[in-house]
Amino acid sequence: MLGLIIAIIVTVITGYLIIKKYKAQTVLMVAGSILMACSVFIVGKPLLAEKAATGFAGFDIFKYMTTIFQSRTANLGMIIMAVAGFTRYMDKIGASKSLVKICIKPLQMFHAPYIVLGFGYIVGQILNIFIPSASGLGLLLMLTMYHILVSLGVSKEAATAMIATASCLDLGPGSGNATLAAKNAGLDVAIYFAHYQIPVAVCVMAVVAVSHMIMQKYFDKKQGHVVEKKVIESSGENGDEPGKIYAILPVLPLILILAFSKLFISSIKMDVITAMILSVFVSMGFELVRHGNLKEVMKSIQTFFDGMGTQFATVVTLVVAGEVFAKGLTSIGAIDTIISYAEHSGFGGFGMTVVMTMVIVVSAIVMGSGNAPFFAFSALAPAVSEKLGMHAVLMLLPMQFAAGIARNVSPITAVVVAVSGISQISPVEVAKRSAVPMALAIITTLACTALFWQF
Repeated sequence: MLGLIIAIIVTVITGYLIIKKYKAQTVLMVAGSILMACSVFIVGKPLLAEKAATGFAGFDIFKYMTTIFQSRTANLGMIIMAVAGFTRYMDKIGASKSLVKICIKPLQMFHAPYIVLGFGYIVGQILNIFIPSASGLGLLLMLTMYHILVSLGVSKEAATAMIATASCLDLGPGSGNATLAAKNAGLDVAIYFAHYQIPVAVCVMAVVAVSHMIMQKYFDKKQGHVVEKKVIESSGENGDEPGKIYAILPVLPLILILAFSKLFISSIKMDVITAMILSVFVSMGFELVRHGNLKEVMKSIQTFFDGMGTQFATVVTLVVAGEVFAKGLTSIGAIDTIISYAEHSGFGGFGMTVVMTMVIVVSAIVMGSGNAPFFAFSALAPAVSEKLGMHAVLMLLPMQFAAGIARNVSPITAVVVAVSGISQISPVEVAKRSAVPMALAIITTLACTALFWQF
């Protein structure tokens, strides 16, 4: 019990410091170190196995950090960096914009503004599979879909709120959270995406789309907004923009990963990193045909490398920091105490999944990040689920979805701040309009996971 009390105190302080804009990586690593140091005195168990230990418990804390840096950078870290580099390259050559333009074109055919808004969410969520950056996708949709919705008569607040949540589900192998969830569940990322994410995501998307239609219409009516068509001037076409064929490039990695997997062609193996690098080279071929300047095309790959480096400095380090914090919680016995309490309280597998999911939800809202809480707590899910006799994926899936969903209710998260800045409305207003759709999304996620796999 003492370990749990210390863990709660340290966790509360950790959350407070992150809310106050202290560097999340540093806070998590220091907090994890403190918990591990306390565990040496309270629990008395060594932090590392005898072969890996340094011989001094104080040094073992930093040895653990070294081990995590080495393993995560070589595996999961490389996946995250490759995806980020590819996304950055797609933005540079205009392929992401081409994909968005094609996908939103059918929406212009309808004249029921709030129905278009609901379908717009679904289009945005599908695009998120191929454009995994929440902020990047949000900004692209603000340049395109936003003008369509406002011209149909939807208020700028309603359009912004929907666009801010278009990436609430981290779907596909391009998502760092999804990749981490698949790894911790011991599943191939393609299997995790096709067999687990998609069935639940389809239901959640339907619920969010309908709830956005209802809630945004309700808020617009409440603020006295009058639905009328408007003429919105666009920024104009850039004569050097790529052709429609470029829309296939952001989709190419997903096609390769799914095609060469256990779902279709299992004789050929295609991992995420290989798919990303191969797709970059194919894209460079497109660029060579388009511009005819070999030197500039070869130089453009630096954008891919820059994207990788940025992601290491921000996300990969956050993964490591999250695992250090999770190690601290585990080593001090806090998680074992919670599990024991849940078992004796009759929570069972589903009850414990709800508890873990709610921890993620609260953390994501106060931190303004879906990555930070999921990276911190996802590593605990396999051990927790094993003790409860359930497959880890049934706990990880709701946790992973909840991290992205709850992030979009936070007025300090990057995508909410970015899109509200363009439409010049308060991030708090965006979060308020998103609260009900996102709450229903979390409930639907938990309900569908329990219904589909009956745990």
